Amino acid sequence: MTEYDFLRYLEAKQPVDDRALNRTVGDAMKRFVGSFSGCLRVLEVGAGHGAMLERLAAQGLLQRASYTAIDPDPTSIAHAGSRFEADERIGELKLMTADLYDYAATENEAHDLVIAHAVLDLLDLDRALPALESLCAPGGAFYFTINFDGDTIFEPTIDPELDAEIAARYHETMDKRIVDGRQSGHSQTGRRLFGALAERGAIIEEAGSSDWLVWPRAGKYPGDEAYFLRFMVTTVGRALAGVPDLEAARLEGWLAERYAQIEAGTLVYLAHQLDFFGRWPRAPKERQTTRDSGRAPEP
Repeated sequence: MTEYDFLRYLEAKQPVDDRALNRTVGDAMKRFVGSFSGCLRVLEVGAGHGAMLERLAAQGLLQRASYTAIDPDPTSIAHAGSRFEADERIGELKLMTADLYDYAATENEAHDLVIAHAVLDLLDLDRALPALESLCAPGGAFYFTINFDGDTIFEPTIDPELDAEIAARYHETMDKRIVDGRQSGHSQTGRRLFGALAERGAIIEEAGSSDWLVWPRAGKYPGDEAYFLRFMVTTVGRALAGVPDLEAARLEGWLAERYAQIEAGTLVYLAHQLDFFGRWPRAPKERQTTRDSGRAPEP
């Protein structure tokens, strides 16, 4: 299969995310940011090339903020550094190549807002949420966006049974993903976050759909969204390569037809996702003495 440049994919995805992000959830996050009179300490995990950083800076939300962005990919972090070096829209910026769990094990600073954009559906929530909470001041906030929630749709239909089988098998690969010997990610992370956050005593203040929707305009895709579509179709193909009981020839034929639809400007792609904004408990017993800086506003 064709090799794709991941940074180009991230850049092609950025306007898709911009359309998808839930406005009501985003407004709740903005009200939280606006409630600060001093310096807002923000941590973003899985920051990639800086798409969320660009969105928040463009909205004037980071002029008095200390923003720490971490990502395990050094290329993405280096690219973000080149984009935002000496950016006057951002009060203070720290970019680090770091894994969430390694960072949580060594970092002692409490943040007022923790952001995870398009990353939690790749992680084990039972492990990721405690790590994220440990990095936030008690009573601080979380903004978790673009969390996949179990629907992948390609139109027009090729073969109803084959389309359904490919979607189901693709979702199964998410549910069985193993990273470093651990189960990591799930195809229904969006809905699972309701219960997982409640179990930790977190309060969800707003939640809503943030579906990816890519469609042609007069037979053409805006920007670089055809590249985004090819990347997504290839991702499905790679995930399903070698899956038992799915004939390779049927999969290859399906992929070829989807690529042809992209070239013809007829493919429509939809992925269902959910956004969340909320607050961590005011005083988690195990972290109150070391994490509470007293700077997060009252819920």
